[in-house]
Amino acid sequence: MVVGFGTSSEITGKNKQDSQLASATDFEQVHQQLADNFKELQDPRGKQGVLHPFISIVMIALLATIGGATGWEDIETYGVSHQSWLSSFLQLPFGIPSADTYRRLFERISPKEFECSFNSWLNSLVLDLGAQVIPIDGKTLKGSYDRNQEQSALHVVSAWASKHRLFLGQVKVDDKSNEITAIPALLSLLDISGCIITIDAMGTQHEIARLIHFKGADYILALKANHPTLFEDVKQWFENAAVNNFDGIEYSYDVRVESAHHRKEKRQIWAVSIEQMGGLYKQSQWSGLQTIIKVVRTRHLWNKTTQEVMFYLSSLPADAQKIGLAIRQHWSIENQLHWVLDVTFNEDACRIRKDNSPENFALLKRWSINLLNKETNYKRSIRQKTKRASMDEEYMLKVLRASIPLHSNSSQV
Repeated sequence: MVVGFGTSSEITGKNKQDSQLASATDFEQVHQQLADNFKELQDPRGKQGVLHPFISIVMIALLATIGGATGWEDIETYGVSHQSWLSSFLQLPFGIPSADTYRRLFERISPKEFECSFNSWLNSLVLDLGAQVIPIDGKTLKGSYDRNQEQSALHVVSAWASKHRLFLGQVKVDDKSNEITAIPALLSLLDISGCIITIDAMGTQHEIARLIHFKGADYILALKANHPTLFEDVKQWFENAAVNNFDGIEYSYDVRVESAHHRKEKRQIWAVSIEQMGGLYKQSQWSGLQTIIKVVRTRHLWNKTTQEVMFYLSSLPADAQKIGLAIRQHWSIENQLHWVLDVTFNEDACRIRKDNSPENFALLKRWSINLLNKETNYKRSIRQKTKRASMDEEYMLKVLRASIPLHSNSSQV
């Protein structure tokens, strides 16, 4: 008796089919856990004329954004390209939704409810922030303005966990307001106990310092000319102290020198406790204030030398090395979040601008960065990760599995 094993093409086809089936099964488990975060998200559509399931639309939009989608047409293209795979775990009775379907839906989804879905996912990681630096900074979505509707560009304030490289949340700045009102709203959403909050000069306000201290965190706030009297007093005090070589003054000093890309930078930091400053400052105005800091950055380029002097207020003890590291880490929100949003996700050029869609799409992009950062086996840039996720369904599954804790029984054999 001759036993037939089939041709090589038949075997290859069967192996591929089995692999796709296993992938779909795994993804269905991951999808279910991710979809649980959307259970409180309300479908804003009416009951008449609805063709596509709400969760399917949201899920495809998130997956496409992980794959680098920068607009509604990109999301539709991603869905069409992966329709067979998507239909194995999503309900798609009328196929892939059109670009206009995504647009209309995200224009109407409540940004607050969508943010709650994101927070639900973030909390599912059981993330302990610990004693890490959390920079808070604002960003304008330059392409979201609408001249015909006299609508200014959307401006959001975001929080970033520097150690875990995770976006923690955002608050929209109202048209007739500024970051001073948005920052307290953002801080109220976060559990920042034990962390170090760094904010640029716009957030150097008595109430913001009080809120940070009340929530059990420390702060480092940039001091600029928006507090002219305090700024000039601090500047003059450090100039006088330097002339006398800090004689009789206890202070902490640290210096760092770095060289890269034909540039050499020297950073000098002086940290002085307010007790050493002769009671010049009303400590009660700044809740928890302990230290005043001076930072001098000297950059030597191939054709010029520049110097920048900055001052900071902090609730931390006068430890120049620790404070200097925290100030340096503040820029991680620019380098690892804002830069990636503009260069990889083309955010500044994005013309999504109607109703709630700019805020909701901004959250989709930031959520995607978190998911991609959590996958650490593929040692590439975020841009390369998005490209691979858009083309490789198995890698997309790895990205999601790295960020979504599965139930314990799902991993048992």
